[in-house]
Amino acid sequence: MEKGTGQIHLGTEEIRKISVPNNPAAGARRIRLVIAYDGTDYCGWQIQPNGITIEEVLNKALKRLTGEDIHVIGASRTDSGVHALGNVAVFDTTSSIPPERMSYALNQKLPEDIVIIRSEEVPSGWHPRYRDVVVKTYEYHIYNAPVKNPLRRRTSTHISFPLDVQKMQKGAEYLMGEHDFASFCNVRTDVQDTVRTVTELQIICDGPEIVIRITGNGFLYNMVRIIAGTLIRVGRGFYEPEKVREILEARERTEAGVTAPPNGLVLVGIDYGE
Repeated sequence: MEKGTGQIHLGTEEIRKISVPNNPAAGARRIRLVIAYDGTDYCGWQIQPNGITIEEVLNKALKRLTGEDIHVIGASRTDSGVHALGNVAVFDTTSSIPPERMSYALNQKLPEDIVIIRSEEVPSGWHPRYRDVVVKTYEYHIYNAPVKNPLRRRTSTHISFPLDVQKMQKGAEYLMGEHDFASFCNVRTDVQDTVRTVTELQIICDGPEIVIRITGNGFLYNMVRIIAGTLIRVGRGFYEPEKVREILEARERTEAGVTAPPNGLVLVGIDYGE
């Protein structure tokens, strides 16, 4: 498989250099991509020294397609094993390929678990991470049944014990609105401002399939997975729904549930208000 060949190993300084946008060449255009991927076999989005990543595969595919040394800039640097239906990235190129055809051309160079949904030209200064209006939507997928479903093993977390969806929804309601989500942030982060706004948080149930769908103006490191882990404990009866409010007010990571596994998490989309 393409993604298993030509793996590179980079030092810290090399990673730092390609994590920032290059100065575009004269006549270059900035192309925006909407990307879907199954993150199971990747060490996340951002290039790492010891494993293959989505960013690395995209860079290599663009090199084969255009002959240029291109480094994509991603909107959301998803963790190892996390999936996406609508991540966003940009790159600069002097290629003559029409922007709207870039998606088709690039898909011919990519493995089957990474797909470019669409491509378009954007202004040269457009950056996917530094925008005034950004709304992200994530889903956390749970397969709730006594026996695992092998067809769901890569894209959902299996919980064999029954979950009370109504209690999960009641607990989720305490997280709506603007709050300090310090209790739902991985301690291995240097972010100082932990206030975020959640505009939608639904628990959707269809037979054994349970989806935690959350929309907000930004998310802290592991925030969605910690929320999922906490609501799973509510669903199992370890926490009463009101416990979620206490966890939120504590502003202490140790008060919340465990970080749910990455395979259930999907970045559904990013809305720039355009």
